[in-house]
Amino acid sequence: MTRRLMPLIFTVLSCLLTSSASAGPNVVIFLADDAGWGDYSQSGNRQVSTPHIDSIAERGATLDRFYVCPVCSPTRAEFLTGRYHPRGGIWGTSLGQERLDLDEHTFVEAFQAAGYATGAFGKWHNGTQWPYHPTARGFDEYFGHTAGHWGEYFDPPLEENGRMVRQKGYIVDICTNRALDFIERHHSQPFLCYIPFSTPHSPWAAPEEDWARFKDKPITQQATEPKREVIDETRCALAMVENQDRNVGRILDKLQEHGLTDDTIVFYFSDNGPNSFRWTGGMKGRKGSTDEGGVRSVGYMCWPGTLPAGHTVSQICGAIDLLPTLTSLAGIDRVGDKPLDGCDLSPLLHGNDADWPDRMLFSTWAGRDSVRTQQYRLDHQGELYDMLADPGQTNPITAQAPEIASRLTMAVAAWREEMSDEFEQTVPLNSGRRSVDPRPLPVGYREFPITMLPARDGEPFGDVKRSSNAPNCSYFVNWTSPDDRMVWNIDVHTTGRYEVMIDYTCPDS
Repeated sequence: MTRRLMPLIFTVLSCLLTSSASAGPNVVIFLADDAGWGDYSQSGNRQVSTPHIDSIAERGATLDRFYVCPVCSPTRAEFLTGRYHPRGGIWGTSLGQERLDLDEHTFVEAFQAAGYATGAFGKWHNGTQWPYHPTARGFDEYFGHTAGHWGEYFDPPLEENGRMVRQKGYIVDICTNRALDFIERHHSQPFLCYIPFSTPHSPWAAPEEDWARFKDKPITQQATEPKREVIDETRCALAMVENQDRNVGRILDKLQEHGLTDDTIVFYFSDNGPNSFRWTGGMKGRKGSTDEGGVRSVGYMCWPGTLPAGHTVSQICGAIDLLPTLTSLAGIDRVGDKPLDGCDLSPLLHGNDADWPDRMLFSTWAGRDSVRTQQYRLDHQGELYDMLADPGQTNPITAQAPEIASRLTMAVAAWREEMSDEFEQTVPLNSGRRSVDPRPLPVGYREFPITMLPARDGEPFGDVKRSSNAPNCSYFVNWTSPDDRMVWNIDVHTTGRYEVMIDYTCPDS
């Protein structure tokens, strides 16, 4: 009797385990770098064609008023944690200021704990050294670059789980290839695949096949301040967006190939406004601004068969809402118990918006604060705008609506005080000062035997200087005297003997 029952019991248990492992939806997240709301054909830009990105909206929902931060790393921190970025120690984009505090938990950890395979392929920008590294924040594997700015887009050196490897080809194509391989290896189990593209962030470099379509193309839809627009930069940005669209199509085709289209949540957005003056649909501001054009992004989500197709969510929402939304849709518990600033958008995505309350979304950068409600924006100068009647912020109504302006002014002041109380750094919140983050750089974790200390995380003294004003894509130059030095403030985790290698070169003779 026992011999006959054992195979049956084993078979039943195998079926139960397989069913449990395949119950949750897969998740694919695309994040553009420095693409503005107006860089897509779905937004009405007739100069660019983005059919694959547009198809995500057509097969699902358009988050019509979707907000991010004015610059890169703060958006990524809010997306990962569901909390405003100052709470997590983010106060800049380089010099170590971009690191997400180690007591913060990411939504990726929740999916990893639920049994998902997790991988990230592209730009990270929330810390380089372990345990700030993506493989310490919930990702099983990582390929790409952890810096906010990468200077080589063709045949670039990229990181693979802590080791640098030289690649062949264009950076977006390369990272997409790795994401495709990840999906191929894990298509029979639940997976979370995060693809943070490096483009259209500078350098202005697109593959020839994409640039050829734009190099002589007339640009007829221009920036709100057309005299400040550099046409070739616009052409290159749109060429890079079209390259991105083609790679989105490759991922969507891979899902279709394995019959996973209806079992996968796909989301696409950008991290801030456009990095050059170009068309934004008339909105004021660009990257770095807390005005509408600097913080409004496209937001497209589909889950065919579960979320209604062609649906528009008109309520304000943002990257800060993605942690509670994705964990809710997937039916998994989040990791950690810190209070969230984001909301679960799943009722809106299902079309249930009858009781959705108005809310405030705050933006800050370099001491400039702004707040957005469903109807109004109070800008960093204290001017109030009716965004439904005046989306370009051309006619302030502060004098006509003093009570609303006063209420939002007090809300911004209270928010800033709360953020400052939580922020434990020794510098003013988002001060914009180019000082190295006081938190030491961790070295010597056994999980990460090779620790990279790039020039962007160090501090020059004497005559040494950076090769460019942007630390993220710089190296040290002018090391000419024995008194010159470069300092990295490190915290050695494990006692032992270490081998140090300095990558420094001299001019050609």
